Amino acid sequence: MRAALVLLAALCCAAPVLPFAARPALAQMDAGWDPKQEAELQALDKVTARITILKARLNQPITFGTLRITVKACNARPPEEVPDAAAWLQVDETREGSGGRAVFQGWMFANAPGIAMLEHPVYDLRVLQCR
Repeated sequence: MRAALVLLAALCCAAPVLPFAARPALAQMDAGWDPKQEAELQALDKVTARITILKARLNQPITFGTLRITVKACNARPPEEVPDAAAWLQVDETREGSGGRAVFQGWMFANAPGIAMLEHPVYDLRVLQCR
């Protein structure tokens, strides 16, 4: 948990200086994280109370309702450490008239979902693990 907060602080401080494309790579440079190729996400439709487990490969957009979710990076803690996962997500609203508007972009942590959350009136999204 502490390592995740330190990483988040580093990302927040470095974000204004780095171009957008370089941000997901920061957590991959930290020796405490192992890069993975797939994220397991939990999506909630607040209207129907339907929970869906999504599997998303890196850079391959998936859809849930009117959301288009793209995982740009997914990292997990090594097996000898406390399990945690961090995923860099780009979430766009694809409803007609929205023009593919970005509704979230940044890191989400499995063990600290309250640090960075998708704020959407209909959907909720959280990272479960990276594989």
